[in-house]
Amino acid sequence: MKFKILEEFLLNKIESKKTFPFGEETMVFKVKDKMFALLCYHENLIRISLKCDPFESNIYKEIYACIKDGYHLNKKHWISIYLDNSIEDEIVFGMITDSYNLVVNNLSKIKQKELKGNKC
Repeated sequence: MKFKILEEFLLNKIESKKTFPFGEETMVFKVKDKMFALLCYHENLIRISLKCDPFESNIYKEIYACIKDGYHLNKKHWISIYLDNSIEDEIVFGMITDSYNLVVNNLSKIKQKELKGNKC
C-alpha cells in the first residue's frame, strides 16, 4: 500500500485533521481533537497505529504477524500495523474506519451532532 493513499483515506474522514505533535516524522490524524490514527515510516516500512477494540485487537494479532501492540500507545486500546504486504489493503481500510468510529462514538453528544451536521 502506498503512503499517499493511506494519507488521503485518513483525511477523507469527516472533519479529519492532520497534525504533527510528535515531530515531522509522524502524522497524527484527529477528529474533534481526538487521535484516531498515527502514520509514519518505521525501519523502511509504513507503520499505522489505530485505536482498536481490545477483543478484536487480540484476534488481529493472532492472524497477522504484522500487527503488534500500539507503539508508544496504550497497549490495550491501540495496535500498530507494519505494512509489509502481508495484510490486504481492504482490511487496513476497514480497521481505519473502525478506529475513526470508535473515537467518534466516544465523543460528547454535542460533538457527535456537529459531525453529523457536516456529512456530505
